[in-house]
Amino acid sequence: MFDYIKGILAHKNGINDISATVENNNIGYLININNKDFSQLPPLNSEVKLYTILIHREDNMSLCGFLTRENRDIFKILTSVSGVGAKMAMMLLEEFEACELISLVIKGDFKELTRAKGVGPKLAQKIILELKDKLINLQGKVAPTIIEDAEPETNQAILDAQTVLISLGYEKEEIKKALTSSLSIINDKNNAEEILKETLKILSL
Repeated sequence: MFDYIKGILAHKNGINDISATVENNNIGYLININNKDFSQLPPLNSEVKLYTILIHREDNMSLCGFLTRENRDIFKILTSVSGVGAKMAMMLLEEFEACELISLVIKGDFKELTRAKGVGPKLAQKIILELKDKLINLQGKVAPTIIEDAEPETNQAILDAQTVLISLGYEKEEIKKALTSSLSIINDKNNAEEILKETLKILSL
C-alpha cells in the first residue's frame, strides 16, 4: 500500500513498542521500527524517509518501517515463513545486516541465526529450509546474467546474487544496472555474497 513515507519526524517512542511518528501533509503516520533503526533516526523535526509495509491482521492494522529498502524487502520474505511474524522478523533484522542474513540462509548456518532473540534451533532450521527452497526453485526460472568473457564461476556467482535480488522483489532492469555497477567496484567477482552486498547498497540509494 505504501512503498515509503517521507516527512518530518514528529515523535520517537523508544519504550516497549518502539515507533516513530512521521508527519506528511498534516497526517502523522505511526510506524513501528526496530532498535537498530531507532538509534539511527535523525533529531525530532528533521526530515526522515522510512520504507514501509502494512501489516494487516484480523484485529489490528499497523505499519512497519525501515531506514533502508533492502531491510524492508527482506522483512517481507522473512514473514513469508510460517511461524515468523512481524516481531520475529524485526528481531532478526536487528541482530543481522540484510546481506549477512541472506548469506546465512544460503550457507545453511542455522546455529548463527539463533543469535537473534527468540529464535531457537528448530525455528532457525525452518527459516533456512523454507527460504532456501524458495531461492532454489526461483533460480530455475531466472535467466542467467552473462558477462562477456567472464569465467563460468563468475557467471554462477552473478546468477546466485541475481536470484536473491529477484526474490526480494527488485525488477530485472534495475538489477542488471546495479549488478553492472557493483561488478566494476568489487575485486572478487566470483563471490556471490560480495556481489550481493555491493548491489544491495547501490539499489538502496
